[in-house]
Amino acid sequence: MDSLITAAARALASGDPLGALKRVALRDDAPALALRGIAMAQLGDLPRAKLLLRRAVRAFGPHEAIARARCVVAEAEIALVSRDLGWPAKSLDSARATLDAHGDRANAAHARYLAIRRLLLIGRVDEAERMLETLDPALLSPAARTTHELVVAGIAMRRIRTTPARAALQRAARAAREAGIPALTAEVESASRALDAPAARLIASGEERPLVLDEVEAVLASGALVVDACRHLVRHGDTVVSLATRPVLFALVRALAEAWPADVSREVLLARAFGAKFTDESHRARLRVEIGRLRAALRAFTAVTATKRGFALAPRGERDVVVIAWPVEEQHAAVLALLADGESWSSSALALALGASQRTVQRALDSLAAAARVQAFGRGRARRWMTPPMPGFTTILLLPGPLPIE
Repeated sequence: MDSLITAAARALASGDPLGALKRVALRDDAPALALRGIAMAQLGDLPRAKLLLRRAVRAFGPHEAIARARCVVAEAEIALVSRDLGWPAKSLDSARATLDAHGDRANAAHARYLAIRRLLLIGRVDEAERMLETLDPALLSPAARTTHELVVAGIAMRRIRTTPARAALQRAARAAREAGIPALTAEVESASRALDAPAARLIASGEERPLVLDEVEAVLASGALVVDACRHLVRHGDTVVSLATRPVLFALVRALAEAWPADVSREVLLARAFGAKFTDESHRARLRVEIGRLRAALRAFTAVTATKRGFALAPRGERDVVVIAWPVEEQHAAVLALLADGESWSSSALALALGASQRTVQRALDSLAAAARVQAFGRGRARRWMTPPMPGFTTILLLPGPLPIE
């Protein structure tokens, strides 16, 4: 490796992409193409970076397996940043195995972190946590330790465990300062701000107030019966009943929980659960059936008692009933929650993260675009969607798994 390539690589490692380009900008050999691609990625020109890395992979010979594998890992990182979550995970796994086999532990670990971060974005927290357990941060460089702690914090935040999350972010901040890379420091600061931003809204006894993640954790540990409208479930302590696939039952229990300790009239329940503007005996019969199903689903938590004008929750034991909802609720809120991170998403990535069909997501995006809520850039498969972060809007912290979409 010549001196210019070595100097460019050191510049990239220290977070100086312009310094790297000064050394290799006019070269078209394979190592220079790879370094130019990484530099362009650091500067934010992701399409150009992807093109350069693919040229580098083709330029490296069949016996340069390590270099080709590193280019694959770099391209996977670009895909992650550009929210192209459909990139082939098998290619990254193969590159990681190649790097492991040739003793490049640092880049192999980086490949694992990319896979873990992708799993977090699409809501597969359990898989991400299992993969993280196979990594030992003690042998990592400061930059890699920063990434490790950010992943640890991300998992803890999605588990709603704020104390471990804050500890991990403090370790990440120390590692980022040691690495001396401004982009890493900015990423740690952004993750830290997420802990202090509104993550949910509490509805109890007819009153509402915003909650940060620490307060969400306190509510879940309070012993109250919690109706979680962010993830469509009902919980008390460690016992959880998911109603994500039963929207009518969830609409009923949420209406009852928001009114607790008062009751809710049959007309209001019919409107909330079925959208019925006019009711007849068939609607009332259907409501009785669904209330019976709700009683069966929640028998461990609460009874649902009939009153003169409707129904009311009667929780077992001396416990309160509260609702946790998104800070902002509107049509297509799940799509907006993902776009609120300020990154550009493809419709296929949004569909993967939400567990919905791409056509359903596309209809939601078209509706939001018509209302000037989101913007599209590019055409065809390169089309991306984004929106500026909205003040007070939820993050994806309370979207740990695929959710129903309107």
